[in-house]
Amino acid sequence: MNTLLSARNLAYGHPGKTLGRDINIDLHAGEIVCVLGPNGGGKTTLFRTLLGLIAPHAGDITLADKSLATCTPAERAQRVAYVPQAAHSQFSYTVQEMVLMGRTAHMDLLAAPGAADHAAANAAIAELRIGHLAGKPFTHISGGERQLVLIARALAQAAPLLVMDEPTASLDFGNRTLVLNEILRLKSAGRGIIFSTHEPDHALQCADRALLLHQGNVLALGAPRDVVTAANLKLLYGVDVELIDGVGARTGQTHCQPAMRIFHP
Repeated sequence: MNTLLSARNLAYGHPGKTLGRDINIDLHAGEIVCVLGPNGGGKTTLFRTLLGLIAPHAGDITLADKSLATCTPAERAQRVAYVPQAAHSQFSYTVQEMVLMGRTAHMDLLAAPGAADHAAANAAIAELRIGHLAGKPFTHISGGERQLVLIARALAQAAPLLVMDEPTASLDFGNRTLVLNEILRLKSAGRGIIFSTHEPDHALQCADRALLLHQGNVLALGAPRDVVTAANLKLLYGVDVELIDGVGARTGQTHCQPAMRIFHP
């Protein structure tokens, strides 16, 4: 089995403050891992640590067969692509230029993008259905559209591993579906994906394993049907949850929903 990322006895956090510890996980080619946890639970900090953007407080991280600590920035970019939460940019790059930036991992310093780079960027733009935005400034499009551009940039990077921080958070229903289907397509093409979400249904719909983070520590790690339980979700989010099997036409598909209170006048 081709292991793309491995973390052993990992502790992570900010300078002077550890948020999580004892993280042990492997991510393989053709596998999707979904990370669930509340706001402020350390998901983004964990991802930034796995990417080498933040130094771990303890433990080891390996990308493929090489220690993350010894990887050059170019080697990291060739092995893993990052989709951050949609953010503003201070520079008015066009959408086309933003996506093309994903190709810098494959270019020599100061080299201009070649035909293969433009082809990869165009293919990613087409895959995310944002061709109509290609000439627009990144600063002039909506937050949801920016999220799709960042995903396209990661696709153009053509790394075997994708780390995606809440990739569907600012998207409408149609584009959420588009992104989840894209994640499944990448899995079928042999990529490894680890992504975070606030929607437990996303883990049940497309993940091979779910990692539940509670106060920075691993509450559970395993097959979604085994670990995305009403009890675990109540621990994570502090609300009662109902799990329903066989929703709609997809027999056997589990769906979760909050147990809403009914108030009588």
